[in-house]
Amino acid sequence: MYYLNRIKVKEENIKTTARILLGAGLIAAGIGHLTFARKPFRAQVPDWVPLKKDDTVVYSGLVEIALGTALVVTPKKYEDTAGKIAAGLFVGVFPGNISQYTHKRSAFGLNTDGKRFLRLFFQPVLVYWALKSTEKSKIRL
Repeated sequence: MYYLNRIKVKEENIKTTARILLGAGLIAAGIGHLTFARKPFRAQVPDWVPLKKDDTVVYSGLVEIALGTALVVTPKKYEDTAGKIAAGLFVGVFPGNISQYTHKRSAFGLNTDGKRFLRLFFQPVLVYWALKSTEKSKIRL
């Protein structure tokens, strides 16, 4: 029993650290949307989005700040919900990454087709990170 408890504590510490890092990253990205990185983020907004590109960047920045804050401070019983919402956000913004690639828009150092293409593979990592860092423990004591 002691050994299982130690495994659960270690698992929870790793998940907590991963969740807080993801939340902090979302907060930082959201602040970037509103300030220093506003122009590069506009490069990722697909032309078919019915809002002005700058408005889309601002709104998504506010959402990222709110969601990042939720990941950092939400009570334990709601972590899995916050993680699912974060995963949904990462899926929802993926068309922006595709648009950046297909329209050859340079931003954030993604100034070649190869770099923009590789960026597409990072989005599933974010989805996985959001889900795994917030899922309920499988170890029951």
